[in-house]
This record gives sequence, C-alpha cells and structure tokens, in this order.
Amino acid sequence: MSTSTQTAADIAADIARVFELQKAHQWDVKASSAEVRKEKLARLKAAVEAHADDIVAAVLEDTRKPEGEIRVTEVMNIIGNIQRNIDNLDEWMKPTEVPTSMNPDDKAQIRYEARGVCLILGPWNFPLGLVFGPLAAAVAAGNCCILKLTDLCPATAKIAKVIVEEVFDEREVAVFEGDVSVAEALLDLPFNHIFFTGSTRVGQIVMAAAARHLASVTLELGGKSPVIVDQDADVGAVAAALANAKQFNGGQACICPDYVFIPEDKQDALVEGFKANVQANLYVDGQINKQGIAQIVNKRNFDRVKALFDDAVAQGATVAAGGILEEDDLTIHPTMLTGVTPQMKIMQEEIFAPLLPVMTYDNLDQVIEYIDERDKPLALYMFTGSEENRDKVLNRTSSGGTTINGVFSHYLENNLPFGGVNGSGMGSYHGYFGFKAFSHERAVYLHQ
Repeated sequence: MSTSTQTAADIAADIARVFELQKAHQWDVKASSAEVRKEKLARLKAAVEAHADDIVAAVLEDTRKPEGEIRVTEVMNIIGNIQRNIDNLDEWMKPTEVPTSMNPDDKAQIRYEARGVCLILGPWNFPLGLVFGPLAAAVAAGNCCILKLTDLCPATAKIAKVIVEEVFDEREVAVFEGDVSVAEALLDLPFNHIFFTGSTRVGQIVMAAAARHLASVTLELGGKSPVIVDQDADVGAVAAALANAKQFNGGQACICPDYVFIPEDKQDALVEGFKANVQANLYVDGQINKQGIAQIVNKRNFDRVKALFDDAVAQGATVAAGGILEEDDLTIHPTMLTGVTPQMKIMQEEIFAPLLPVMTYDNLDQVIEYIDERDKPLALYMFTGSEENRDKVLNRTSSGGTTINGVFSHYLENNLPFGGVNGSGMGSYHGYFGFKAFSHERAVYLHQ
C-alpha cells in the first residue's frame, strides 16, 4: 500500500508494527560483530554510490541547489561518513580497560553497547546527508533505526526509502514518509534514543516527547552564530570567508555566520570586500547566476526572512550590499546590512538566509557581554592574530563549537565532536563521537 493511499490509522498501525519488529530484533543486532556491522555499512555505501544520480535528481526536485553542492553534501559526505565508520569500527568497539581502585587483581572496563531502537528525524536544508550520516553511526553502534525525513523534501524521502529497503530488513532500519502527523505518531513511541536535527522550537517538542519515555536524545539545533572581527584581522580574508559562507546553500545552514561584530574603522573595508567576492563568484554580466545559489526552501520561509529584512530597514539599517529579494522564485541575493541594532528582529532570531547584519564595537568586552546575555550559539567564529584576545573569548563565552580565522572548519574536522549547547543543542556526533552518541557506556567490573 502506498503512502498516498494510506489513512492516518493505516500509517500509525504500520509504524507500530515495524517498531515492535525492531524491539524484538534489537538484541540480535546489539550482539552483532564488527564484521557484520561493517558489511551492512558497505552495502549502504554501495547503494548510495549506485543511486548518486537519483539522489541529485531528487534533491533538485525538492530544492534549487547548485548540483555541485548536492554532490558534496548529499552523496560524497555520506559516503565519507560511512567509510569512516567502517575503517574505525574494530577499534571503537573494543572495551576500554580502566584501573581498579579496590583490588588490583580485579578488572574493570567500559563496554560500548547499542542504545536499542532509535528514531532519526531529519531537516530540510540537507535532507539526506543529515539523516544518513547519523544512520551510519547508529548502524556502527549496533542499533535498529526508524528514519523520518522532512515532508518538505518528498522526492528525497522517496529515494531514501528505496536505498534503505535495498540494504536493510525493516526489522533493522525502516523509512516512513509523510507529513508532520507521521512524525507525531513516531514520537508517541518509546524509542530508546532520538536523534533530531532542526530548529530549537521543534527540538523542545522532541525533547518533551522523549521525556515521556525517558529516552536519551541528541539534539542538533541552531541559533545565532556570531562572528568577531578583531582589530588586527585580515579584513579581506574575513570578507571572502563570509561571502562564501552566505552563498553556501543560500545561507541555510545551522552553522552559518548569523551576524558580525567589527571595529567601526574596518566596516567599510568589510562591506567592499563582501560585495567584491559575491560579485566575482555569483554574478555574470551583472546578473545573478541562480544556479549558483540555493533558493529559500519555501514561500513561508521567504516571507519570514523578508519580514526580518523589512523590519531592519524600517528601523534604520542600511543595505550596504545586495538587498534584492525575488519572491517569484524565492531567490535572495547575498546581502549585508549595516547600522543594525539589537532591537531589530533580525538580531533576535536565527536568519537562515543569505542576509548578514553587521554591528560595530569599541572594545572586546562589549562583544563578549552581548554574546553572553543571549542563548549559547551553535558556532562562534573569530578572526584574530591575538592569542590573548582569542583565549579571552574562548574563556568567557560558550558555544557548541568554534573556528578561529575561518568558518565551518570545526564542523568539517571529523576528529572533533559536533554539537550544540543548551539552546543550540544537546549531545554531539561525527566520527567516533557519532558512534558514542548511539552507544551506552556500560560499566563492567570483573572479580578475579
């Protein structure tokens, strides 16, 4: 029966059926060897490679993204994540021996065991990569999983289902398509662990649902990620980094720089550098290349971003670069706003678009105070040549992750944990940290 002809009751019954199958089968999966898990991961990798063109076509159907970005984020990144789990799984699964304090002849160890039956809920900005990445970690850790991709990307959800059904028995991994009612039906079930990527608002709903069953959670959320430009920073390099970041996926990335603090005497150079980089990378004969930047995901989000822009301008912000918002095809040109104040709505919610507000500052303490008075961001970026100022910011602020003199690097480095803190998330993953996110660290004491 296709999802298009199923009633809500049919879907709920099917979800419950698969969930019970996975509950019963979880112990066999938990007991599986590294070799068995690696074979599953290898099949998943092969299926993603075989369907690479189908994945690109599906994401293009759901969104207007540059094809090169899709191949990197929704194909190559998934393949790399899977291979990383295959390459390291034997080492990750080994029990960790620890010294004993009661009797030196006894033994103690930490064993990494599967959490059980897991739910993975994905976002719309990277609809396959941010589901199959966590899936690879969950399979490596020996879990059963149910996946739900966003209903804003139905074609991508369909190809995800095709791939999963080619690779896994539904007792181990299953995909459910559909709207928010499907997600709600899933959240009613007593999963052992829920992995969610999305907004802070929905993250609160997911956490409340998990609390009903005392399920553990990994919440990959967002927030307003600041950029601090120090007095000695190379403004040309800063401008290039920010222009590239705001063009990537049309600024629709949870770690995208959300606003900038810069000394007033460097603001003009930042604006000119930003404009020059956008012009060189995205415009041909004065016209924007719309195949080079993702559109805003839907009309609702376009209207939300436009309202932020309009409010800022109405309150006195200056459009220093860009400022063109094309409603007919949901294109927003990379835009920099100066003269921004904290009272403007654009400084009060995550933008998730290629708009970049800029505020000036007199001393670093002002910037630190501003950041500390607000929710802890997912990312914090600082451009500086001063070790003293770098350490001051690191010691006196908090964020999920930080890149110094660049953007995104703390996310791209898979030997680092990626995640948020408080309002920007809970828990972390990537590489070994993904394996740990889907594992329980079981304490074992062995009397001799």
